[in-house]
Amino acid sequence: MNDAAIAFFAARLAYQTDVSDTAAAGRTVTVVDFRSRAAWDQGHVPGAVHLPTAEIPDRADAVLDRTRPVVTYCWGPGCNGATRAALALARLGFDVREMIGGIEYWIREGLPVETRDGTVTADPDPLTVPCGC
Repeated sequence: MNDAAIAFFAARLAYQTDVSDTAAAGRTVTVVDFRSRAAWDQGHVPGAVHLPTAEIPDRADAVLDRTRPVVTYCWGPGCNGATRAALALARLGFDVREMIGGIEYWIREGLPVETRDGTVTADPDPLTVPCGC
């Protein structure tokens, strides 16, 4: 048995979540977007909190409930912004997970996106839905 591999994958499952699990969690978690205002206005997870990474030290306690798990997301798998934000929140003592895939995979799975003009939903990408895993 490969103990290092087991520890690695167990840690990933403990501290990462995916788009479908985040959507299924609903209001039991606080979803937080760390992107710029322009990116937020372009589209974000409905009900998410907007908290740019640079503002975490000053605003996290004012806008996040410490009794609820926090799920961070950013643009997508090519960006580590959600990882940096999750680390900053973990250092402040928050129960935090990173949503792998970010807003890109949220959209690709056909989930609703809130924009400044209202809520929109794209057709699911057949390469991502249904995953079945």
